[in-house]
Amino acid sequence: MSRKSRQSGNQRNFSGELNTHFPGLRNATTPTVWVFSELVVCLDCGLAEFKIPEAELQRLTGEDAADAAKPV
Repeated sequence: MSRKSRQSGNQRNFSGELNTHFPGLRNATTPTVWVFSELVVCLDCGLAEFKIPEAELQRLTGEDAADAAKPV
């Protein structure tokens, strides 16, 4: 993965974990989606980029996400 938004050569790759929550109080009991991905961090400005793997992306766009977006 390479940085697109800045051409700094002072970058480093890290392993990362992201626990993604669906928004709103009504989703307090909706299961979260864990994403384990490689992060590219600019050590000059702190900007980080990552790509969500396909399996987790499907969970974010699937049934749970559709239910989370429905009005109360």
